[in-house]
Amino acid sequence: MTSPTFETTSWARRVIALLVDWLASTLVVIAFIGIDAYGETGSRAPWLVLAVYVVESALFTALAGGSFGKLATRLRVVRVDGDPRPIGLLQALIRSVMIALVIPPLVYRPDGRGLHDIVAGSATVDLQTWRSITGRADRP
Repeated sequence: MTSPTFETTSWARRVIALLVDWLASTLVVIAFIGIDAYGETGSRAPWLVLAVYVVESALFTALAGGSFGKLATRLRVVRVDGDPRPIGLLQALIRSVMIALVIPPLVYRPDGRGLHDIVAGSATVDLQTWRSITGRADRP
């Protein structure tokens, strides 16, 4: 099991990114089923929001290095081994499903990585750390 050689980001920033993701996923579901159907008693909307979150998070993480919320809050998901490429789609999907289960992110190591990151071989870092890992030029 590899530990990162870089600092991971704070839990507060991760929670803000998750809230942004959840709000965006909720708005997508409302756009597709309507606000009335979303608010109905017994609506399947909460499950749809969860499904949208898992798919969005996995796709964005595999393609862009972070979910919509992470990108918006200037965070990125990186491979813990230092490889500059985003994590793979399967790793990102497993990671997203584990976050949706709630408990895995609450079980974490001293390096700040939750069980979902440990299983995926990933870590969440700020944009500056991501730039140094990927060799991207520092931008203002």
